[in-house]
Amino acid sequence: MRAVIQRVRNASVETGGQIGGSIERGLLVYLGVAAEDSEKEALWMAEKTASLRIFDDPQGKMNLSLIDIYQEEGAKTGVLAVSQFTLLGDATKGRRPYYGAAAGPDLARALYEYYIARIRALGLICETGVFQAQMKVSYTNEGPVTIILDSALRES
Repeated sequence: MRAVIQRVRNASVETGGQIGGSIERGLLVYLGVAAEDSEKEALWMAEKTASLRIFDDPQGKMNLSLIDIYQEEGAKTGVLAVSQFTLLGDATKGRRPYYGAAAGPDLARALYEYYIARIRALGLICETGVFQAQMKVSYTNEGPVTIILDSALRES
């Protein structure tokens, strides 16, 4: 499972001319599911997302997690999770990325939904895009802070 996580001041997703999920502050997470992923990877990714210390403390040091700022700010803070199989694209050869490492739609949907459920089980708001839809994502990256996580690279 691979994720691009951006600390945002705001984020929203539009599908078919309708605004779907939106947050005022928190993390925009683009999430790609690999063919070999399971609930184990999705759980790790959700816990890592929620606990990354990438928000500023009162001294301006990145020392707070999403859980920490949610406890302070509440409902306007959360995760906007957007499925994105292209994160598994391999563009090392040729000019057209190869997506053979990406999970098929059934597994990808199940693990995307599991990730969302795990974020919510941690007591956080998790808004979403629409799985397998063309979306327009709008956001203001704060920092900018962008982190890439890959469950295949984690320590066991």
